[in-house]
Amino acid sequence: MTAEKVALVTAGGSGMGAGAARRLAADGFRVAILSSSGKGEALATELGGFGVTGSNKSNDDLKRLVDGALAKWGRIDVLVNSAGHGPRAPITEITDEQWHAGLDTYLLNVIRPTRLVTPLMQAQKNGAIINISTAWAFEPSAMFPTSAVFRAGLAAFTKIFTDTHAADNIRMNNVLPGWIDSLPQLDARRDSVPMKRYGKVEEIAATISFLASDGAAYITGQNIRVDGGLTRSV
Repeated sequence: MTAEKVALVTAGGSGMGAGAARRLAADGFRVAILSSSGKGEALATELGGFGVTGSNKSNDDLKRLVDGALAKWGRIDVLVNSAGHGPRAPITEITDEQWHAGLDTYLLNVIRPTRLVTPLMQAQKNGAIINISTAWAFEPSAMFPTSAVFRAGLAAFTKIFTDTHAADNIRMNNVLPGWIDSLPQLDARRDSVPMKRYGKVEEIAATISFLASDGAAYITGQNIRVDGGLTRSV
């Protein structure tokens, strides 16, 4: 068992998930990473941590991640939930199966690991859960219909969770990235951003790092936009 802080990152093999894992490791966290590609396991090894090749759609794979981290370090302080890409189609052409796939990708990806780590964080009387959501959760775009619909649901889940577990000193917040440089860069998308640039993966990672830190100990239940001013609603 260790007194060092431990962070789990799901869907952490590339993009913003991998960026978060790298930043948390640089901050001194021990990191355990889940990804379906094997890249997360390789990154975890590079960072001196623990990795599982599996899916955040599988309760068994998530349990392997949690159990492996507990066996290695004896605690879990932070959970970062990233996601893959769900179905995209015109809104009335999305099939039932595609809606269910979107639910799996963008909402249950948070609910499943949260169920596993919450009792551990309750026993510790401390924990932070950070979900990578989307800038379009509250100003939905037809480009990302399943993402927008289920991440609006994620905001509701987050509020109910934090109302329930704030007294346990477990915090949950959502990071809402806009156009980030892990995505294909298109002039029209860049020009739609008031700052006239794509955000950097490292900027998302820095926001996650802050939310995982003691400096954010009084922040919970929030949806924090990191989008260069792209969305503006309250």
